[in-house]
This record gives sequence, C-alpha cells and structure tokens, in this order.
Amino acid sequence: MLNRRRFLKNSLALSAWAGLAPAPWAWAENEPLLFSAVDDAEGKHCLAGVTMQGELAFMTDVPERCHGGTRRPGRREVVMFARRPGRQLHVLDIDAGTQRLSIEAGKGRHFYGHGVFSPDGRYLYATANRFESAEGILQVFDAERDYALVKELSLEGIGPHELRLHPDGDTLIVALGGIETHPDYGRAKLNLESMAPALVLMDRHSGKIRQRHEPSHHQLSCRHLDVGPDGTVIAGYQFQGPEWETPSLIARLDGQTDEFRELVLPESLTTSLRQYTASVAISGNGRHAAITAPRGARVLILETHSGKLLRELALEDAAGVVAEGESDFLVSSGRGGLYRLSPLSSTPERLTMMPVHWDNHLTLA
Repeated sequence: MLNRRRFLKNSLALSAWAGLAPAPWAWAENEPLLFSAVDDAEGKHCLAGVTMQGELAFMTDVPERCHGGTRRPGRREVVMFARRPGRQLHVLDIDAGTQRLSIEAGKGRHFYGHGVFSPDGRYLYATANRFESAEGILQVFDAERDYALVKELSLEGIGPHELRLHPDGDTLIVALGGIETHPDYGRAKLNLESMAPALVLMDRHSGKIRQRHEPSHHQLSCRHLDVGPDGTVIAGYQFQGPEWETPSLIARLDGQTDEFRELVLPESLTTSLRQYTASVAISGNGRHAAITAPRGARVLILETHSGKLLRELALEDAAGVVAEGESDFLVSSGRGGLYRLSPLSSTPERLTMMPVHWDNHLTLA
C-alpha cells in the first residue's frame, strides 16, 4: 500500500487527474479540505478536494460543469451544484473520498449552482429555475432521506443565484440575478431589457419574503454574496448593460439597520473590473470582505462595517474566495494557483500551482 506522501506525489504527477478516488487514508481525518469544481488539463469537468498545501485528496468526473458548494453541518459531507442550466447536485463523502449521491433537479427544473443547509444539517436549500415559467425558486431537500425533495419556495422573481443562511438561523439571503434562462438555449440570457434583480431575505420555514432590495440599475444582476456574524451582507453584481457604462458593482446591507447601499469605488478601479465580480467572502471575525474580479484580474479587500476599500490586489483570473480562520482568505485562480491573503497583504501569497482550471467558488470543509 502506498503511504500518504508517496500516494499524493504520484497523484499530482499524473497528467489526467480525473477519475482518481483516493482511499480514506489519503489525508488526515481532521485536516481541512478545500472543495471546488474544476476543469482538468483536457477540459474534463471534475470535482476536486485538496489540502491546504495543495495536495490532491479527492477527484471525480461529473457529466456537467459544476459551480458552488456547501458543507453539511455536523456531517462529513459536501454538496456541489451544477451551474445553470445544469440539473444535478452531487453529495460527496469526505471520509470515504467518494461521491455518495447525485440528485436531479426534477422535470422542468435546473439548478443555478448554489445551495445552503439549515443549521442542523437536515434541510438543503438550492436555487433553481422552473424554466417553462421562468420562475425562480428554492428547492428544499431532506438530507436525512437521501436528499428527497420535500417542497419548493417561490422567490417572486427570476434567476436566483447564490444564497447564504443568516446568523439568526431562520432567514435565507438570496442574490436574485434577474436573468431568464432556458436549457433549450444553453446559457443565453433571454430578458436583458426587462431584468428585475434584487437582494431577497426569506423566512426559510414559511417562504415569506421579509425584505427585498433592488439595485440602482435594472441590469445590475445581483449574483454573489456573503453574510457576517452580525448579519451584514456584502453582495457582488455583474452588469448586463452597455459596455461603456460603469455602475457600482458591490452593495452592502447593514445587519443592524437594514440600510442597503451600493459602494462607491474609484472610477478607474470600477472601470478596470469590466462590469464583473465573481465571488464574495467575509472573514471569520466579520471585519473584512474579499471580492474577486477575474475579468479585471483583481481581488478587493473591504472593511465590512463601513464598506471602505482597503486593498486592491492584482491576481490573474481571480476565481473563488473563502474565509480561513478569523482574518485570512484563500483565493483560487482559473490558471491553477491557490493563494492566501489577509487584510494586510500587499500581494497574494501563492501556496501551490495545479494543472486545473478552478471554478469561481471554494468550499472549506
């Protein structure tokens, strides 16, 4: 039997990673792992788990490109979601190093690439589309019953994307992108002139919408977000309007006052972001937020309580970002790099370089 070090060394030396399924002894039981959707060097769609040192611990093929993921509280499971207009979610068993289940979105539905669990790990909420009516919904799955679909909640809008659970444990915070899609048209955006994006807060039990905050422009697609310990939300936009316009791309919802406002950055910086943000993470202590902008080759660090820009770090094809510990962040690059940075960083610290193209999200488990 290969020992752990030799196993990982041989794994990383392989030109085709996809299809590897390391045994449970391939990593320490309590060692944190980063999970992400990736494309390998041959363009094959995969799900990967790696250690903090960039060593491969898990890799499996999937039939369609995936996007975001979420860890199940109290269990050694991670769920990864197909990006729109994909129709599968995948349940990964961390200890076994295997894919335990794949669940279909159901007839007339597709996923948007994101989901989140209830605090007890029982229910999984996934953003989805009833594509014949273009109705944005949350599908609710019972993880104790092998992820059986138990109900659907209407978001009264189109194109939900990322969501988070509020610290109160009862409220779901949903980035409603406003973009209509249909699997027959792939990733084509079908309603750019009539978009109605919003940041939505919903009671996860009743489905009642508690708050709805609209961007300043109807083509500012609210896509990604994170929430801090005090309920403050930082949201990132993707602008679908004319390329010469440069609206604000980051918004803040105050966790105490419910004030919603868009953050004003230097115009030259906003222009350089090329109308696009990709991933948002708030630090463990809630003081800082990191936002990736792959088109602008940037990672931005903000002060969460004020929205003040603290750092603007150059990083080619900046992709996923996730909080690590109380104040640090881990960031991936579509070009294969994995980096660590802090609010005091002048440049991202590269941890490893891998022969993969990371997708725009990281999940720490």
